[in-house]
This record gives sequence, structure tokens and C-alpha cells, in this order.
Amino acid sequence: MKAKLVRMTEDEMNMPALKEAGEILKQGGLVGFPTETVYGLGGNGLDPEASRKIYAAKGRPSDNPLIIHIADLEALPAIVKEIPEKARILAERCWPGPLTMIFPKADIVPYATTGGLDTVAVRLPSNRIAREMIRQAGGYVAAPSANVSGRPSPTMAEHVIEDLGDRIEMIIDGGQVEIGLESTIVDCTEETPMILRPGFLNQEKLEEILGQVELDPGLLHETAHVRPKAPGMRYKHYAPKGDLSIVEGPSEAVVAKIRELTEANIKEGRRVGVICTDETRRSYTDGTILSIGSRTEEETIARHLYEVLRDFDEIGVDVIFSESFRTPQMGMAIMNRLLKAAGHTVIQVEGE
Repeated sequence: MKAKLVRMTEDEMNMPALKEAGEILKQGGLVGFPTETVYGLGGNGLDPEASRKIYAAKGRPSDNPLIIHIADLEALPAIVKEIPEKARILAERCWPGPLTMIFPKADIVPYATTGGLDTVAVRLPSNRIAREMIRQAGGYVAAPSANVSGRPSPTMAEHVIEDLGDRIEMIIDGGQVEIGLESTIVDCTEETPMILRPGFLNQEKLEEILGQVELDPGLLHETAHVRPKAPGMRYKHYAPKGDLSIVEGPSEAVVAKIRELTEANIKEGRRVGVICTDETRRSYTDGTILSIGSRTEEETIARHLYEVLRDFDEIGVDVIFSESFRTPQMGMAIMNRLLKAAGHTVIQVEGE
């Protein structure tokens, strides 16, 4: 099976193709589609067999919950037992957008979709293509990122074709995504909301809306023994094929250490990749050097992270050394993804 590829933009949507995608989903099939964060792999969120197909297509552990995507706020009450007041406030302020919230699930939501949990993760994306496809599909589309489990998430349709082109029925090409990192996930089942996965909406923004918002203590640490309440909490994610290490410390010391490591690995016959920024690009001379963007425009770092990791796969490097990116707004989200991609391999350096 080879996925049917259709192209469109949010300004010029192809309604016949979206209706076809909706029918595929209603019949239990799978569709790759764009959102503002990353491309999703959609299946009928209320059909346990469709959820099992998603897990199989991705090679994803079946206890890793899926997010149900809705197109309108009015669709939420049918799939949750209650909507806490703070969740209602967040929905009114942040939806549509890059926010996923966790609720107690209604009986209509199968455990195959929630990874066996009594909670359900829900998101209302802002991408107009995604929302219209969801409407055409009946209103409830379960969708993790449209990549083989463990690989960098897809930010372009080409990435979906590469990973899943022969495993699903259709891929909607809506161009490069806007944000490039998965949505922020907030657990709304507790008295104090808790961020389980950082994203574009950071803790500061959420606290401006709600007051106190907690951070899951395992966000930037290994969580191998934690049963995942949200996607991405337990398993290694986003990993390139080459061994990735993050070098962290003062800028000049980081550059010097990466240059040293690159030279040593090249001498031992390894192909080396370096992830840097526009500001440090000229400081490196050896290996394959890719800038992820500018530190003054951190959204470019977020948007290009997965793309750069996939570029190194295509180039074929053995090891990758990356600078650290603890930027003001999205730094936690960027580092959360980068640490998971590196299996938490961090080399600390100190300045003189």
C-alpha cells in the first residue's frame, strides 16, 4: 500500500480531498495530516481498532497514550467526564492552539486510545486543514506524531512519506509546520494543573492565565520507570540514527569542547555532525555543520530541530555534538526534546 498524497494550504483547502480523508478515518483507516505543531498520524479516536493500527504503524508501545484531536470546543463534553474550571479557562484562552489538556475520560473513549488509562488527552489544533479534516471524520481523531516511534517528529510531509508512506492510506501535505515542537500538555485532573510536556505555551504564560501551575519533576530527567500519563513521558523519543551528545556550559567553552570532540572522532574514522546556531557557525571548521537557527529568534530553533536531526540521518553521520539551547520562552521545550533525542547524554564544560 502506498499512501495517496494530496497538497493544499490553509487558504486554499481541497474540500473533496478532505472529505475523502474523513471517509478513510470513518472506515478505520489512517491519514497523515498537518497541524501547527508537527504532522499527526490520524485515526478514529473512538475506534479501538483504529488506535491499534496507529500503534502498529508507528511501532509505538501500546501504553503510550494517544491525543484525541477535536475541531470545536463543543465536541469536548462527549469524551470527558468533567471539565474542571481551570481547564475551561485554559480552553477559552488557548484553544485553538498548541495546548493538550488531560481530563477524566468518558466511557465512550476506548482504553486502546488512552493507553489503558482512565484519563484522556485532548487538543483543539489551530491549523484549519486539521480542523476541517477532523470535522469530516466525525469530530474525534486520535493522533500522535506521524513518524516511526523514536525517530524525530515530522515537520514536513516529506518526513511522513519517508517514515509511513507505505503504511497508511493518505498523507495531506500542508507545507512546513508553524511551530515545529509538539503541544504543551497540562494535566487538569489535579487541583493544581501540572505541565507534563513543555511546548510553545510555557509555564510563565500558563501562570499568567491560571495562577500556580506545577512542572512535572521528571521533565528534564530520565523517567524510565514512570507509567506515562501523557505522550512522550517514558520512552526515548526524537532520536537520530547517529549517537547524539549535548555539550552544555559557557558558549566559548562549549564551542572549544565540540571542536575537540569533533577532531578526535574524525581521527578515529567517524563521520561527525555538529548542531550549532547562526551566531557560532563560523567557529566550527570540521565535520558536517548545521545551524539550527538564531538564538535571538528562538522560534527558528524550535522549528528546525527535528528537521536538522533528520538531515543528519540523510547525510549519514555516526556521531552528533549539539550545543545546548536554554532560550527564554521555549528553552525548556527545546531541551526536553533534545535531551530525549540524546538519551540524556550531556557533557558539562566550565569556562575559565
